[in-house]
Amino acid sequence: MAKEPKNYSRRDFLKTSGVAAGALIGGGIIGGLIGANANNTAAPGEAPATSEGGSAGGVRGLMFFKNDAEFQILAQATERIFPEDDLGPGAIGLGVPYFIDRQLAGAYGENSKEYMQGPFLEGETTQGYQSRLKRNEMFRQGLQIMQQEAQSRFKANFVDLEGGQMDEILTAFQEDEIQMSGVNALFFFRLLRMATLEGAYADPIYGGNQNMEGWKMKGFPGHQAAYINDIESEDFVEIEPHSLGMQN
Repeated sequence: MAKEPKNYSRRDFLKTSGVAAGALIGGGIIGGLIGANANNTAAPGEAPATSEGGSAGGVRGLMFFKNDAEFQILAQATERIFPEDDLGPGAIGLGVPYFIDRQLAGAYGENSKEYMQGPFLEGETTQGYQSRLKRNEMFRQGLQIMQQEAQSRFKANFVDLEGGQMDEILTAFQEDEIQMSGVNALFFFRLLRMATLEGAYADPIYGGNQNMEGWKMKGFPGHQAAYINDIESEDFVEIEPHSLGMQN
């Protein structure tokens, strides 16, 4: 019998993500919740175009994905993990899919700075990276299996599913019920979830957190040159966020 999905709010999601205090702990975001809008039956948002009309308002090309269909699956999966709601934009609106695309094309996706020689043994869930696969290979395989699961379970493409159906597939990954090659489904899900959160809250210079909306939702000031003019103020000071890519 299928498990009844729970209805989580964005605030519940952030609390269980370890980011409720406004800080993103690199490498340590391993979650329990995927369906922040699990009972939301509204049609998922459209992913931004891969050429003109992207979320940046200009031309945004892809660096890793050569198949737009895979990129759209990624976009919808990240939106289910970090959905748009009354607090602000979701993963798509924040440009998270483009952030992940850029990361997969670089040292992160290629595991360039990590030891990747054998022997390769199946590690415990508490251990770190144990796979012979590079991260970009894991992502590509995971997205392809999402599509296969959508076809098998619902006779439809993943991007055409209702939100609850997408959540069912993502939950199957989270609960390690999906068979993957060279990596277990839970580890892939954790990578996907962590990358989604990083794209939502990293400096916009890396391609996500569009217009610093992720920071604005949390009142995070970004990278300020100094606080000397405000530090002794007895009143609460609201500071406009500042990105590394902005001119001082």
